[in-house]
Amino acid sequence: MTDTPAFAPRFERAFSLLNASVEAGRIPGGVLGVIHRDGGRMVRATGYAQRVPHEREMRTNTWFDLASLTKVIFTTTRILELAKEGVIDLDAPLTTLLPDLRQYDPGAWERQVTFRQCLGHQTPFPAVEPIYTYGRDADLLRAFILQRRWEKGPSVYSDINFILLGFALERLEGKRLRAFDPGPGFAFAADPEKTAATEDCTWRHRVLCGEVHDDNCSALEGAGHAGLFGTADAVLDFAAGLFAGDADGDETVALMRTPLSEKRTHGWERPYDNWPGGALASAGTIGHTGFTGTGLWVDFDNGLAWTLLTNRIHPTRHFDSGIAALRQAVGDCMNAG
Repeated sequence: MTDTPAFAPRFERAFSLLNASVEAGRIPGGVLGVIHRDGGRMVRATGYAQRVPHEREMRTNTWFDLASLTKVIFTTTRILELAKEGVIDLDAPLTTLLPDLRQYDPGAWERQVTFRQCLGHQTPFPAVEPIYTYGRDADLLRAFILQRRWEKGPSVYSDINFILLGFALERLEGKRLRAFDPGPGFAFAADPEKTAATEDCTWRHRVLCGEVHDDNCSALEGAGHAGLFGTADAVLDFAAGLFAGDADGDETVALMRTPLSEKRTHGWERPYDNWPGGALASAGTIGHTGFTGTGLWVDFDNGLAWTLLTNRIHPTRHFDSGIAALRQAVGDCMNAG
């Protein structure tokens, strides 16, 4: 029999919060997973993976649409590894790999945007753009994104940054992102019977399960900002790899921890007032969330990482699931000691 991890009391308190949210009908179900850098691990599920049109119980090995966790687990990691190998200069403009970006206007501001600025969301791209409403031709939509005169605004968290980083990866490899190997335990689609359902989509006219929820990623047939699927154990395995890389002095992990602004590192968030990782997070914590109800936080100071995976938008996003407060409360439990 394995020893009970030292963080077990914190896990139990945090899981009780998740379970209470499910019992209150705020979210259908979820999985909480915690890992320590010494290898101790706990994973537990509650509620339902699907409620509409039929019910399936949530399990610890249920797959989730990880949404924007794709940005940090897949895209950021690939870009930083290529930088470490000397393939990409993070301070070079995207045009080194995307020479056709705003190609009809050599002086366009979009042509000056760098890889590092995209990683840190330090560009003037808009926060939201319904690209999928312009059609379903993935090649044409790529051309549209590259040639559009984007409205210049203040630096905000924008999917456009990572869509462009995904385009850069595609150009390097000569294939679509969905043809990439996303890493052990991950995929760009999943078995519907083993996956937590997301939304009853108003324009695809079906409950989404095993196919990407993000509208723009769906229309682009794969993109750098969303589309990754995985289980809680896969996410924790990724976090374990970050702990190992940090211990070995890996440049990639070092950059993930290096601040670029008050709120962000290369790809990740860092603690700030009212951030999703909780008010008690150490300065050595990085994290990220996903729109579908997912999240991962990695505390390098204390060697603890936790993932909260839920299907909070099932069957609709137009409902106050309380996910923001739940994430913060779970984070406070993890950091309370």
